[in-house]
Amino acid sequence: MNRNYAEMPNGYLETIQRGISGVRRFENGISRGTGNREERIERLRNEVETADAIVIGAGAGLSTAAGMTYDGERFRKYFYDFRKYFYDFEDKYGFHDMYSGGFFVMDLDPKIAWAFWARNIYINRYMDAPIPVYRDLLKIVKDKDYFVITTNVDHQFQKAGFDKKRLFYTQGDYGLFQSTDPSDRKTYDNEEWANQALEAEGFVKDQNGIYQIPEDGKLLMELPEELIPRNQENGTDLTMNLRSDDSFVEDEGWKKASAAYSDFLRRHWDLHVLYLEIGVGNNTPVIIKYPFWQMVNDHKNSVYACLNYNEAYCPRQIEGRSVCIDGDTADVLNDLK
Repeated sequence: MNRNYAEMPNGYLETIQRGISGVRRFENGISRGTGNREERIERLRNEVETADAIVIGAGAGLSTAAGMTYDGERFRKYFYDFRKYFYDFEDKYGFHDMYSGGFFVMDLDPKIAWAFWARNIYINRYMDAPIPVYRDLLKIVKDKDYFVITTNVDHQFQKAGFDKKRLFYTQGDYGLFQSTDPSDRKTYDNEEWANQALEAEGFVKDQNGIYQIPEDGKLLMELPEELIPRNQENGTDLTMNLRSDDSFVEDEGWKKASAAYSDFLRRHWDLHVLYLEIGVGNNTPVIIKYPFWQMVNDHKNSVYACLNYNEAYCPRQIEGRSVCIDGDTADVLNDLK
């Protein structure tokens, strides 16, 4: 193979920078793809079957399709009822979803804020998604040489059975804390803490091991001081390991996953690679969308596929090697099985 190593991304930041610079080359507008839905589904099925490798790039839309929504009627229809777990916060503070609630409680007493976050962490990290979209995706790619890069922080790929060594969570994990001490570059598992916190608030486990509201409906809205997350070694405060600014901790596990992703791209650079983008919006396109466009543009053996609800499109330059399918990802994956 005629590999041009100077063109290959050497790491996560290089891949992003490549996407930022490369997207400027796409000056011919965008395309919604060609063919009817049946033709697009069939083409994508063929690409999955014949590709030498598949790079999955997943955004929030994939978790939305799995029912992992945070707000609105769709939240109440598909996911765990907001009032069931947060009725007391909703009644007292007036917010109606976990997303806005996470910002609202930042200004409250830490004991109250962490009581809210304990429920948020438990639901979004330790409970299974109500719709088996991730497991359906695994059934489609499990026999292929695949790798996953995702901006999602809900750990659903691993829970569905994807190989941990083939996953790169770029933006953090609801299941991890990090220290507020900038010199501490480690992360800390929070599952045991989340269980203790929910029990302190009054939640009880049912016969399936799922925390539920007690029969009397009484819950505490704050944690005891000793359950405020702190580093057991030096007493510094802990916070969520979620990327929001340059204080985000990229620990050894993150660096290892980043290196594995870059290595996967290098090893398959000139092969028939399917870059399968699912549910990626426009909040952070430089992490997945733009690099995928650029890599497909540069390598004629590769194909770009975009599955998204109302946002399935590609640069017109790579229209002939793209499959854009607009619709609910759960339906698309079901058609592919």
